[in-house]
Amino acid sequence: MTRDYTKRYYPVFLDLVDRRVVVIGGGAVAARKIATLVDYGARVRVVSPQLDERLEALVAAGDIEVVRRGYVRGDLAGAMLAVCATDSSEINRAVHAEAAESGCVINVVDVPELCDFIVPSVIRRGQLQIAISTGGAAPSVAKGLRRHVDSHLGDEWADYIELLGQVRVLIMERVSGGEQVRKPIFEAIADSDLLERMRAGQRPSAEEIYAQFVDGERQ
Repeated sequence: MTRDYTKRYYPVFLDLVDRRVVVIGGGAVAARKIATLVDYGARVRVVSPQLDERLEALVAAGDIEVVRRGYVRGDLAGAMLAVCATDSSEINRAVHAEAAESGCVINVVDVPELCDFIVPSVIRRGQLQIAISTGGAAPSVAKGLRRHVDSHLGDEWADYIELLGQVRVLIMERVSGGEQVRKPIFEAIADSDLLERMRAGQRPSAEEIYAQFVDGERQ
């Protein structure tokens, strides 16, 4: 299916842990993509006759698998996802065709019409992730927005989200009554001054927050 810049991409966060991802190409662009994929736990196989020195380091560390030759049909076998980062339009289209036939979703770098997905600009604070995309129309704008948002998010957000996750587990385990009972508790915590307290240096425990918003309300 032909895609253009007006295509509306469905935003989704994928679990890539132990999933096969094949990357065609071993240059600087591929190296950046691969470093991110490895960081997210993917089992990365690189197909390229030559590798960027950063990729050689990942090979030496056992973080990626490499096939030291050019692409041949069948290289995407078993892959959940593929990235093609070559300068050859012929190879790009051949890899895209195999992906389409095998049901593997693919990103051909800088060729939107051959992409099933695009990679957004991402901000991370621990488990908090904010993805920004312009649908491929203006990547530089997405990067600028990322820098703007990034400058307004302190490191306390990582601890804040981790704490909320811990409190959520306690509430799910201890508070019966389903969403009707639990939802107001979650909202009360989110609307509280907890983030400001943590920004000021406080680090309450999950048990303390549970006692404040659950046990405290029951008294």
